[in-house]
Order: sequence, then structure tokens, then C-alpha cells
Amino acid sequence: MATATTKPQRSPDEIEDIILRKILLVSLSEPPTPSPQIVYLEQTAAELLSECKPFLLSSDITERVLIDRLSASPPPQPTFRYLLSCYSRCLDELKKISSMRDPAVRSRIDKSVRSLRKLILSYLRIHVGNPELFSPGLPAQPVVDLLSLIFSEVSGPMDGFSGDSLGGNLTAPPGFLEEFFKDADEESLEPVMLGLYEKLKQSVERVSLLGNFQQPLRALRWLVGFPNCAKALVKHPRWIPNDKIMLLGDGRVFEVCSIMGAFLHVSAIPDKLFTSHPEVGQQCFSESSSRRPADLLSSFTTIKTVVNILYDGLGDVFLTLLKNVETREKVLEYVSEAIKRNNARSGIQVDLRSCASSGMFVNLSAIMLKLCEPFLDGSQTKREKIDPSYILYNNRFDIRQLTAVNASSEQISAWIESANNENTEDTGSLDNRRMESEEVSSSGSSNADTPLLSQGKTLIKKDKYSFICECFFMTARVLNLGLIKALSDFKQIAKALANMEDDLEALRGMRGQGASPQIEQDIKRLEKEIEMVSQERLCIEAQILRDGDFLQRALSFYRLVIVWAVDQVGGCKMPLPSSCPREFAFIPEHFFDDAMDLLILTSRIPRALEAFALDDFLNFIIMFMASPSYIKNPYLRAKMVEVLNCWIPHRRQAFYLHFLSATVFCNLCLSSSWDCVRSFFFSCCSGFSATASLFEGHQLSLDYLVRNLLKLYVDIGFSSSNTQFFDRFNIRHNIAELLEYLWEVPSHKNALRQIAKEEEKGVYLNFLNFLINDSIYLLDESLNKILELKQIEAEMANTAEWERRPAQEREERTRTFHSSENIARYEMKLANEDVGMLSFTAEQIPAPFLLPEMVDRVAGMLNYFLFQLAGPQRKSLTVKDPEKYEFRPKQLLKQIAEIYVHIARGDKEGVFAEAISKDGRSYNEQLFATAVSLLWKIGADPRVIEEFVQLGAKAKAAASQAMDTEAALGEIPDEFLDPIQYTLMKDPVILPSSKVSVDRAVIQRHLLSDNTDPFNRSHLTQDMLIPDTELKLRIEEFLRTHKVQSSSIGVDDMVD
Repeated sequence: MATATTKPQRSPDEIEDIILRKILLVSLSEPPTPSPQIVYLEQTAAELLSECKPFLLSSDITERVLIDRLSASPPPQPTFRYLLSCYSRCLDELKKISSMRDPAVRSRIDKSVRSLRKLILSYLRIHVGNPELFSPGLPAQPVVDLLSLIFSEVSGPMDGFSGDSLGGNLTAPPGFLEEFFKDADEESLEPVMLGLYEKLKQSVERVSLLGNFQQPLRALRWLVGFPNCAKALVKHPRWIPNDKIMLLGDGRVFEVCSIMGAFLHVSAIPDKLFTSHPEVGQQCFSESSSRRPADLLSSFTTIKTVVNILYDGLGDVFLTLLKNVETREKVLEYVSEAIKRNNARSGIQVDLRSCASSGMFVNLSAIMLKLCEPFLDGSQTKREKIDPSYILYNNRFDIRQLTAVNASSEQISAWIESANNENTEDTGSLDNRRMESEEVSSSGSSNADTPLLSQGKTLIKKDKYSFICECFFMTARVLNLGLIKALSDFKQIAKALANMEDDLEALRGMRGQGASPQIEQDIKRLEKEIEMVSQERLCIEAQILRDGDFLQRALSFYRLVIVWAVDQVGGCKMPLPSSCPREFAFIPEHFFDDAMDLLILTSRIPRALEAFALDDFLNFIIMFMASPSYIKNPYLRAKMVEVLNCWIPHRRQAFYLHFLSATVFCNLCLSSSWDCVRSFFFSCCSGFSATASLFEGHQLSLDYLVRNLLKLYVDIGFSSSNTQFFDRFNIRHNIAELLEYLWEVPSHKNALRQIAKEEEKGVYLNFLNFLINDSIYLLDESLNKILELKQIEAEMANTAEWERRPAQEREERTRTFHSSENIARYEMKLANEDVGMLSFTAEQIPAPFLLPEMVDRVAGMLNYFLFQLAGPQRKSLTVKDPEKYEFRPKQLLKQIAEIYVHIARGDKEGVFAEAISKDGRSYNEQLFATAVSLLWKIGADPRVIEEFVQLGAKAKAAASQAMDTEAALGEIPDEFLDPIQYTLMKDPVILPSSKVSVDRAVIQRHLLSDNTDPFNRSHLTQDMLIPDTELKLRIEEFLRTHKVQSSSIGVDDMVD
């Protein structure tokens, strides 16, 4: 009987050899039939033979074997892919080894294969970091393969949505990438990451928001999750690059060359210097004026969704790096370097070659706000970590060079010097003396006008500030250079777009008038420019204005800024301390200016302020808007009133209706039922009552708002030399409109009446004076523009003569016409509202209009208005479409008559009728008669007309009496005449500086607008006037000798 043959048992050495050769695809003996995959290692075989060792692979010689295999020339396959396949075969063999029966063999082989796997990973890192080492002279890009593996690892279902997926067909074996990065030491990983981050940066360069940035971003986020990779990133030469590129400034180089700059450049906001693809404006908003509203809404939604993916990914990267104590400092350095190199972005005109793009800084703004979220609740303990000394002493970026809210750069330098000098006299008194002397020398005013600044709490330089403190100040700067600058650009773009559309309309209107070929070229050029600018505007709107969460986070940050600033003056309480604490004085002005800009914008966007508490902002505005000793810039304080104006319920409703007339409302109408539209509208308007409660139920508002508005109105008048001429009208108009609204609130009405009574000669009188000044100027200028428009209309109406003119002349006159239309509309609108305010105040509080220093001024103004509207030249003010310019002469005439009557009702002494009659420029008896006739024709209130007639009769009687008095006086000595008005003085006073004697009423009227001596421009206030008793007695004696009662002589009796 035959016995069965048994299979020979292999030794552990043989098993190990077989498995290692299978993994490495090598042979130590020349195979009879060469295989393209198996490499014969002749050199290693020779070495083993010389060493008298068996031709068996073992863990002792695997590195020699691997080096020999990698040195093969030419390599059977790319080195990276060969090593990757070896790693994969290691995994396969480990699975098989686990089923071996002999535990000793299993343990030995398992250990050997795992050792080989680590060796493979080690050589993979060496190869990626030094690709020329094993493939000399051959094109090898192992870093590209490695990056493809990472892209595949982090791929998502939508990665190919806007382009090809970046993963390729190369897939990493399970666990390979984690083991490759996680188990590597810093030294071996550094050269790998050097090239990997460079390639990752390149993969996202010039990629727009609609391109495939998501895979690279997820790859970056995945990589920084490994501590060694995170450290390698912040140590990379392109973390904070020091490159120099011809024609590019440091700010732009920082964006172009830094790794994070490439990711931060991804944006919907177009970059005119380095265009990204696909172009967002072209893809989403081309020919927007002719597209369906639903398409535009879909584009807005898409951009908002993708932008938030970008924000989340970038935020996670920064947050991960900040949580790592070994990389945190480098992140703060990165942000501070971005700020330093791009300080020029805060300018009005930004050089695109010198500064980073708006998209980068808007993205950085969103990231910084995300980092601030943990302390945006503004709790006291967190606010205390925000140290104001950071402004003076931080060594990351210079905040001191920014314009401070109430301190000069010299003052700040003096504070730092005195704080550093421990051996000087008491630093508090030294600081105050330095500050006072600098204020006086810089302003040229007396000590009485110099705001005092208190030393406040001791500010100590720290070697290290808390993260909350650093993040707070960095975020404020980034927002100023990013979000706030982008919003400013948006406003400028919208304004430019409106001007271009007006120009286009004007050019199209010329087509029927024999337009030149040049006009057709201009029309095509403008249409193209409007298309491009419209796309840019919509891109900014999509990324910023349509992102309510982004705006609310920004509002929350600025609320923290405001509350922290109020802490520096001792908390929310009024009145403010008499001297401004220095820790408040050196806060950068833009901190508050940016907060106001954002509030103005969000107040005009439906739902942007939904459920957002505004009380802290209102407290701040009331506390500081009338406090030049705390906030010097009148523009900034005026901007606070603009914020309040946006919160007036009827103004918010107007903003919302305007907004709803645009895209979003159209979309609702197209895609929703009427119930949905109505629900949307009422949800938008639900905030009206909330803002009304700010004015009607807020205690600080009830106690101080009206008074501070009047103070600011007057302060803008006195500081008009520091503001643009037309801006002061806008500013004071906003205040007047707010006062008019507050009059409807009983508590505020009482406050205004009380102020008018208590400060009859103070702030309220100054307020009325500037209101009168503005009304006169605006109505006069707008009426002159109406005359100019009528003249051009007449030229155009004469068709034959008009067409005989050269085409260029016609174009110039047409442009002048449209320019004058805009100016006339603007000035007439403000004039109408100022006259309405005068009518309102005259009806409610007439007494101040009748004061000696006011009554003649008021009468002259009203007579002049009446002469313009009812005099002989009134017919010359007829234009084709007066409503187009908001020119409503009938309404104006009614209001002027009402003002006359309101003041007359409060006149118990008859001074108003006398003042009317003394106006030699505009008054005449016939003017009143003509006005009465017109008032009847236009349907004015019969009672008003009747009282107006009675006033005219009183003025006529006063004029007759004045003539009799003038005849009785005869020639008046020059020394009795006021040198300003050349009128007989009634109450002469001496000006302390020039020593000139003037009539008290005349100089008081002058001081309402100008606090200087009119003869030498030195500082002058009413309490500085010196009664000229001796001259007054002589004047009274003169009147007695001529048998004229002094009481019958008006202040402004004119003499020949």
C-alpha cells in the first residue's frame, strides 16, 4: 500500500523571505523568465554572497533591499506609486498573517511586515521631500501624487459641480495618510510639507467662489489637524512671505505669495487686478436688468451658501492653529502682518497694486468675527480683559498712529514718555499740563475752550496680553480695512452707477436732436461700463448685504466696542465727567465711525436688525453726540444723528418700501402667494415699534436726547469750517427732521419747550439762528437754479435756433441742465424741510423769534421769501415740471404766511410788525396785498389769511410811524450809530478786545453765528460784552432834546 507524500514545511526564514519579496516585488536570484514587475537586485545579491549570507530577505536587510530597488534605473514605475503599492501590499499581507496557526511565526512575520511598512513610509517622506534622490534626471512630482491622495480623501459629492474634481484616479490605502502625517517626526515632515503646501496654494490660486476651492480648503483643514503639519504650515517660508515683486506693494505681495492669502482671495467680490475664474459677476449677474428676479434670487442664495462654506472652512483652519499653543503666536503674527502691510486700505483711494484685495479682507473680517464669538456676549469679566494699554504698548502693529478720538499723536507720545520715566515728578500732573499746553498751542484758543483730559487709571505695559485683548483690537482693525471698507466701496459704486445711468439717459435724450457719432460711441461705452459696475455691485451685495448672520456678528462686535468704550468713562451715566479720561481719548476714531457706518447700513436693510438689542448703541450716541470734549470730530458726532434718523419709524418704513420695490419683493410676488408677501412685509415692519420704543421709553433718551441734538446742531454751525460746505446742510437737516419727529412724543415735546424757556438766550436761540441761515441760503440758491433751468429750457424749446448750434455746445448745455436739475432738486428738498421746521417751531414756541437780536433777522427773511414767491418776478419761476425739482411754490407761500401769523400771535409788544416794516430790502405795502390775493386763489386757511391781513395793516402803521420818527431825529451823530449796521444804537456795549462800541442786539445777532470780534477776529462771547453806560446816557439825552421817546426807536432804524 502506497503512503501519501507530505508537503515540505517552510522555515520561518523562508516564509519571511517570500512575504517580503512579494511586498517589495524584488528577487535576489535572477529569474529564468524576467518579469516587468519583479526587479532582480543583482547588487544586493552580490553583497550577500560576499558576506556568506543566504539569499533570503529578512527585516535586517529590508532597508538595503529597498534602497537597491529604489535605485533601479530606469524604475519600472514611478517611485511614489511603487512605494504606495508596497504599503498597500503590507496591509494585505498583515490580514493574511493574522490567520497563521503558529503564534511564534505569526508574531515574527507580523513584526517584520510592520517594520517594513514604517520603512516604506519613511522613504515615502524622503522621496516626497527630495524627489531627485531616487529619480535623478526624471520628471517626478511625488508631492502632486500625495496631494491627489489627500484630495481623494477629503472629496465631497459636489466637488465637480463647477469643475473637475482634484482627486484624480489615485486612492490612498486605508490609514495611509494618517500614518504618513501623524507618525512622522518634525524633521522628516518639514521638507514634505514645504512642497505640499506650495502645491496646495497653487491649486486654489485664481479660483473664484464658483470654482473648486472646497477640496483644497478641506485638504488644508484636514492637514492642520495634525500638530506637526500645523507647525510646518506656520514655519513655511510662505506663511509670512518676504518676497519682493516688481510693481506690487507689500500688501498685495502678502496676499499673492502667502499660503493663506491664496485661500483668502477666494471671493464673490471681483478683484480687478488678478481676475479669478469662473467670474462670479459674469456667471450670476450678467445682463441683470433683463433677467428674471427669480434667477437673481437664486444667484444670491447660491453665493451666500458657498460663502458660508468658505467662512466655516477658513475659520476652522485658524481656530485649529490657535488652539495649538505651538502655532498660536504665528497666527497672531500673520493677522498683524496683514494689517501692517495693508494700512493703506483705509484710504479713500486704494492702490490695487499696493494693497490686498477687498475679497481677502472681507473674508478675514468674517474669520475674525468667528474667533470673537466666545466673548461677544460682552460680559463684564471678558470686557475687563480688553486692556486699553494695548493701544499704546502692543508690539504687533501700530495703533498709535491712527487718528485718536480726542488725543493728538504728540499727547500720546507724552503719555508714553511720562509712564516710562519713573524718576520724574508726579506723572498725573505732568500729563495734564502737557495735554493742556498741547491743546492750546494746536488750537490757538484760550484755556477756557480747551477740553481737559484726566489721567484716568494707571496704564501698565505688559509683556503679554490676553487672547481676548489681542483678538479684539485685531478684529477692529481688520473690519476697518475689510468689511467697512467694502461697504464704503459699495456706496461709492452705487453712487457712480446712478450718475452713469443719469448720463446715459441724457445721452439717449440727445439722439432725437441730431446727435453726433461721438454720442453713439459714448452711449455704447456707458452701457458697457454700467453692465460691469452693476455686476460688481451685485457681487458685493451677494457676499455682504445678503448675509444677515455676517452683519449681525459684526453688529455684536461693535456693540462690544461701544460698551467697552463706555466702561472707560465710568459706565453709562450722565452727565459725563468734565474731563475726558485718557484711556478713552486715545481710542482710534474709526472704532466708533465704523460702528455708526454699519448701523446706518443695517438700519436700511429689512430684517438686518431683527431681534437685535440697540439700547447700548443708543446710550453711546446720546452720551457722546454733543460732547466735543470727548469726540472731537463733528462728522462722527453728526453720523450718530444719521443713525437715529434711520431709526425713526416712518424713515425705516420708507427704507423698507424702497428695498421691497427691488429684487426680493419681485421674487416674492413671482413665487409666493399674496399671504406670503403680506407676511414678509409685516415681518419686516415689526421692527418699527421696537425702534419707536428707543425714543419713547428709553430713560436716557427722554432726559438728554433733545438737548444734545440742539447742542450738536449749533456745534456743527460753529465748526462748519472743518466740514464740507454742503455736508453741514445734510447734518443739520437730519437733526431738524429728528426733532420734528420727537415733537410728536409728549415727553420730548415738553423737554423742547422747557429748553426753549430755560435757554432763551442760549443753545435754542443759536439753533433757530442757524435754521434761519440755512433756510435763506437753500431757498435762495434753489430758486436761482430754477431760473437757470428755465433759461436752458427756453433755449431747447427754440428748436430751430437750438439745432443750429454746434453739437458739442448742445451736449455741454444738456449736461449743464442735468447737473443743475440734481442740484436744484437737492437744495429745494432741504429748503422745503427747513421752512417746514421754521413753521413748526414758530407755531409751538414763538417767543425766541421776537427777541431783539432775532426779530429783525426773522422779519427780513420772511419778507425776502414773500418777495420771491409773490413779487413781480414770481412768474419767472415757472418751469415745465416743478414737482421734478420738489418745487412747490403754492405750499411754500402757505407756509411763509403761516410763519408770519404764528410769530404774530405770540407778539404782545408789537415788535414783529415794526421789524417787518423796517426791512428796506423786500418790504412794501403792495407785496402784502398781492400775497393776500394769491393766498385766496390757492385755497389757504381763511383764518390764516385774515390774520395775515391784520399783520400787514400793523406793518403799514409801523412804517408810517417810523417815517415820522426819522423826520423828527434829523441828522444823527456818527458816534451814536452802530458801526456794523449803521443804525442808531439803543443799548451800546464795548467789545473787550477791539474796544469798539456796538449795539448789543447787533453784536448778539453776530455772536449767534460766529464767536469772534468782527473787528479783529479775537474770541468773543456774550458774557464778555461791557455796557457802555456813558454812551447810552448821551444817546438818551440826544433823543430827549429831539423830543423822541427811546422806546419808539427800533434797533435797526436806517438813516440816510
